[in-house]
Amino acid sequence: MTTKVKTATEIVSMKESGRLLAEILVKLAQMVEPGISTKDLAVVAARELQAAGAGAPFLGYQGFPDVICISLNDEVVHGIPQPTRIIANGDLVSLDFGVNWRGMITDSALTLIAGQAKSPKHEQLIKYTNESLNEGIAVVHDGVRTGDIAAAVEAVLSRHNYGIVRDLVGHGVGHHLHEDPNIPNYGRANTGPWLKAGMTIAIEPMATLRSEQVMLDPDGWTVRTRDHSMSAHFEHTVLITETGAEVLTQRIL
Repeated sequence: MTTKVKTATEIVSMKESGRLLAEILVKLAQMVEPGISTKDLAVVAARELQAAGAGAPFLGYQGFPDVICISLNDEVVHGIPQPTRIIANGDLVSLDFGVNWRGMITDSALTLIAGQAKSPKHEQLIKYTNESLNEGIAVVHDGVRTGDIAAAVEAVLSRHNYGIVRDLVGHGVGHHLHEDPNIPNYGRANTGPWLKAGMTIAIEPMATLRSEQVMLDPDGWTVRTRDHSMSAHFEHTVLITETGAEVLTQRIL
């Protein structure tokens, strides 16, 4: 399904969905510390959704078994929470989460370090991957093309010589978790589909310290770097406006 221009009522629901997602994601981020399991975090995420009366768009999506993806270190995306997966000091922890509120879905992700960083390179990877997301958002406006967003993200990541994961992309979002068009994190400006005011999209750069090559774990979900280099992932759901963009999943950490 191609992402649609949302009605005024749908936009209100998208904003409420995004606000709830941001609140829960901040709470989870504040819980990340050495010694906690990834399943512990997922249990809290599920409890918060239930308390709010919101849906979990990740749960059961193409068979995914939980409400949140939690990926560590060289895992790029789609890590399955496990009670035996204990977060250690210095781990890079990526939280990728979605909320369904009144039939409208938002999607967001962040990466942070548990405890003390093992290397300044890890802190820089997180900083500049987040910066690439912000640069992608900065070029959004009515009539933007997907290649314009892709080129803005790529410019930041290439400047720092990071691997840009090409097998995974951003996407439309709203009525469904993943809608067309795809929004890659690399490309040329003035190419790709045009996007209109009122559409909602998820921009999500994924970067590595070395190669962009990835592989799928035997669990059928977890995607990790082929060379086992560290990875970072950031994502926001964005409403396209006439003059720019409104971040619907904006969070204050």
